[in-house]
Amino acid sequence: MDDPEERFTELYDRHYRNVLGYALLRAERQSAEDIASETFLIAWRRLAQVPEHPLPWLLVVARNLLRKQRHLELRPLRLTLSAPEGDVADQVGERQAALDALARLSGADAEALILTSWYGLGPAEAAKVVGCSARTFAVRLHRARRRLADMLNSSQTVLQEQLR
Repeated sequence: MDDPEERFTELYDRHYRNVLGYALLRAERQSAEDIASETFLIAWRRLAQVPEHPLPWLLVVARNLLRKQRHLELRPLRLTLSAPEGDVADQVGERQAALDALARLSGADAEALILTSWYGLGPAEAAKVVGCSARTFAVRLHRARRRLADMLNSSQTVLQEQLR
């Protein structure tokens, strides 16, 4: 694509929601919108440097802007999960258990799971976003999945004991 405006418009239309969603996990709405806007401002200024597969690059920019914006730990995640099929009561219980478990994970564990599950990034792409090697990220992801599963299993055990 030769026209920079066309290329940028396609980039923006295709990835704005993902960048905003990523920022919303780490900041309040207004801040997240500012981060998303600034990410695309940087993308416009550096359009020639934006790779063919731009989502990891955009998320790195957004991540760096978020890091720059604050020095404190990540704020609690505000997650919205789509409801699976099945009994509504079971869905609500499972959703709440998943949200509780995810909120108890460290920021690094939650980020690893979110980048691969929600954004569909492979370990190599996600590793670029968090600034580590693909091998290191794969280990982090494996451990994050194990911790999440352990938390979900312990939550389920506690719930079953309370129902008795």
